[in-house]
Amino acid sequence: MQNTTATTPAALVSERLVDSADVDALKEVVEKYAIAAPRHMIDLIDQSARNDPIAMQIVPSAAELVISSDERPDPIGDHTFSPVKGLVHRYPDRVLLKVHSACAVYCRFCFRREMVGPSGDAMDETDITAALAYIEDRPDIWEVILTGGDPLVLSPQRLTKLLDALDQIDHVQVVRFHTRLPVAAPDRITDELVGVLSKPRATVYVAIHSNHARELSDDAVAACDRLAGAGIPLVGQTVLLKGVNDQAASLEDLFRAMVRARITPYYLHHPDLAPGTSHFRVPIEAGQALMKHLLGNVSGLALPTYMLDIPGGYGKVPVGPSYLTTTDDGLTRVEDINGKTHRYPPSDSGPA
Repeated sequence: MQNTTATTPAALVSERLVDSADVDALKEVVEKYAIAAPRHMIDLIDQSARNDPIAMQIVPSAAELVISSDERPDPIGDHTFSPVKGLVHRYPDRVLLKVHSACAVYCRFCFRREMVGPSGDAMDETDITAALAYIEDRPDIWEVILTGGDPLVLSPQRLTKLLDALDQIDHVQVVRFHTRLPVAAPDRITDELVGVLSKPRATVYVAIHSNHARELSDDAVAACDRLAGAGIPLVGQTVLLKGVNDQAASLEDLFRAMVRARITPYYLHHPDLAPGTSHFRVPIEAGQALMKHLLGNVSGLALPTYMLDIPGGYGKVPVGPSYLTTTDDGLTRVEDINGKTHRYPPSDSGPA
């Protein structure tokens, strides 16, 4: 089948992903949030399933028009920490560069959904020059994280130019790419692109966003293998999503699939308060219970850190379960993976 991307409600109808009766309702969604459902991900959908986890991530729904009172256009406060266009400097030793506004797939839960898309406000050469000057003037900046949009949709020529410029800044030691491309359009992880990512002086990391084990198809794993085989470290980012991966078995399968693909699970993100995404959110307590289950059932290699990005730009913090409690008499107790508690340090006198 032709390697196309569905970008309109009509195209989704032709793919049998939405009913023709729903097209009018989706027009309002499309006016606010872009659609891009790439051929590769469409082919992963089980169309016999009522709520397929791949379809839920890429097919728009009228639920996106429901805005709750706690949602906000800039849920993690990027604008507050943006001294120059396209650059976010929230932490002392690293910055984000939102070099591109387009993605291969527009996830329906995206926390930057109001800023990305084909008509998004991407950085031009003047903006990039200003951002590079900002980085060069601040020797504490050790890492540059390229995001967007998806930075890997840029041409190899533009990526080469950007990486060459970053390589001229001696204190930039690590360049990290945040991308969905290996799972959304794995054929675009070409030898030419891998060659570009393999050459910089700075160490390049690729953070791959994947939310369901089925996304790590044979083609996606082959794309990851091309990156890892070139010596590029891969880490995995996942968003905890209601109906997609909020069951223990789903996360177990995903994180084991990542490790098999040489991707180290890095962060499990609690979903952000992006407009029109309340139907994807789960309580933090549910995420903590899932992490508790995972600790006792999967290898440490397959355990990410459960993270919350505090609304307003206050940064990410781990919100995983606690295994320690301190009693009123000052004793510390620790819970094991089976839910039993033990005194620490151990004592032979009295119960735990």
